[in-house]
Amino acid sequence: MKLIILDRDGTINEDRDDFVKSPEEWVPLPGALEAIARLNHAGWHTVLATNQSGLGRGLFDMASLNAMHVRMNSLLTKQGGRIDAVFFCPHVPEDQCDCRKPLPGLMLQIGERYGVDLTVVPFVGDSLRDLQAGAAAGCPTHFVRTGKAASLTDAQVTGILEQVPGTQVHADLSAFADAIIQQERAARGLTGESDSGFGRLN
Repeated sequence: MKLIILDRDGTINEDRDDFVKSPEEWVPLPGALEAIARLNHAGWHTVLATNQSGLGRGLFDMASLNAMHVRMNSLLTKQGGRIDAVFFCPHVPEDQCDCRKPLPGLMLQIGERYGVDLTVVPFVGDSLRDLQAGAAAGCPTHFVRTGKAASLTDAQVTGILEQVPGTQVHADLSAFADAIIQQERAARGLTGESDSGFGRLN
């Protein structure tokens, strides 16, 4: 099973300093949904690992969170893509849980649910805590310069990468999708085997 773990806010949709609290505030980043669809068409399953402390802070409820993800998948369906599952941490930092990134609890839940070796499951996010969580779980880490990372200087990005060695950097989720699909095709040596098993894409 080919699996990719994605952060949500700042990676797929616009981040907000006051939290994304409703479906109306859930706004996809340019090209992000199309990127997920391309990954799906190339045979990758995609799941989310997202901190949602707005729940613990009382800023929105489970119905609102579910409605955000209904909107997300509805928009994705129009692009021919889907998110298989959403793993989220509802806690505030003071709860000292093990699922709030930068701790790896969400990734470990995903590994257990799908029975996959996390060392071959890419994790994509826009912040240091995303990368730290992915690395702590053993995932190859990928940094997108959207969301929180969009305003960082090159020097600041370098400082983040020094803390999580081996991280690959991409302009956005679309660039990540292009890179990971191309890497897989190169690894197969362009033998003519399809990306998805349901027909050739190249």
